[in-house]
Amino acid sequence: MAKSTVLHITDGESVAGTLRESDVRGDVGIYGDLMYEGPAPAGLGTEGWREIRAQFHADVRGRTLEEARRYLGAFEETLAAVSRHDETVLWLDHRLSDQLILIKALDWFSRLHLDRATVSLICVGGYAGISRFVGLGQLTAGQLASLADTRLRVSDDQFRLARAAWSAFTSPEPKAIERVIESDTSALPFLGAALRRHLQQFPSVDNGLSRTERQTLTVLRDHGSLPVKRLFPAVQRMEDPLFMGDISFLHILVDLACARCPLIQTEDASRFGLGDSALTTPVGITEAGLRVLDGRDDHVRLNGIDKWLGGVHLKGGDAAWRWDRMGARLVS
Repeated sequence: MAKSTVLHITDGESVAGTLRESDVRGDVGIYGDLMYEGPAPAGLGTEGWREIRAQFHADVRGRTLEEARRYLGAFEETLAAVSRHDETVLWLDHRLSDQLILIKALDWFSRLHLDRATVSLICVGGYAGISRFVGLGQLTAGQLASLADTRLRVSDDQFRLARAAWSAFTSPEPKAIERVIESDTSALPFLGAALRRHLQQFPSVDNGLSRTERQTLTVLRDHGSLPVKRLFPAVQRMEDPLFMGDISFLHILVDLACARCPLIQTEDASRFGLGDSALTTPVGITEAGLRVLDGRDDHVRLNGIDKWLGGVHLKGGDAAWRWDRMGARLVS
């Protein structure tokens, strides 16, 4: 009898490395693209998708275009490897970054002829004994191994929901996401909340700030100038589950500091590049930032916008779509 082969797919090297140290058997691959950042439009095909995402990574992640293509190509190879294994196990958690990986991967797998290959899922929002669970990267090898036998084969309902959610996320019409959220999402229990958090990154009707931008300015108003290494955790404490990593946060700080009418101030925004100096750089709120935070001015109308949120490209002197915090809905 041929030996059964298993492929484990995680969201990054932190979980993958720990999984390799465990007694869980099988190959380990990664799909780690943070798709809540940058363009994610529908209808591109594999090469078109890789190219538009590679250009984004080259522009904001400090990679060359060729490095970005290889980086993303490795993720595609991981997904393609499902057909060469008897079982593929997705190891993901409740954060938006992982839920986007989940729906993209299931959409991808649903288009393959898998024959007898099985796709299984481990997706958790907590772990016994951990009061503030931030993700699978928090777990030890033994703790990860204890989850292996909890995996369940992905059902037809999960595939259908993932396809609908991925289509909505990549659509240029973001009301499609609201329709998914308002439907029955119990097949993927963390998806609805994750997609709602995505919508909260749209500019607010109140002041043009995304939720992350608003939280950042609120901390600076309430606590005064802070180094990034203190500002970032303070903003993250306002999230449950955690939303983004420090590199993504630094990109937001750069945008706020380098805007036509800056909302934050720092000695040198170039220090927000990777490295220890980024974390020790002090940041304060400007007078314009205070006016915007109080709703006396509007970030988008002051500074314009050029931002992708999934398949939606907001560009120009105002935003075609905004988030209404009071109504918890998008408005145009």
